Amino acid sequence: MSEADTAGLGYEQARDQLVEVVKELEAGGLSLEQSLELWEKGERLAKVCERHLEGARERIEAALASVETDDDTE
Repeated sequence: MSEADTAGLGYEQARDQLVEVVKELEAGGLSLEQSLELWEKGERLAKVCERHLEGARERIEAALASVETDDDTE
């Protein structure tokens, strides 16, 4: 799975795939190359999750700022 493949994932999809990657890595029994590929995939999925969470944080902050602005005008 390339960066282009992970870019379009929603938060829940990326999180669920990341959980599976972690389970596979923890189970062991993989070659070094397989482990590295999974690790890289996990890093890409974690970045997708971070982007979604940052977007949600920005939306919350904007909503709170809007409420504060409305309160100040009353």
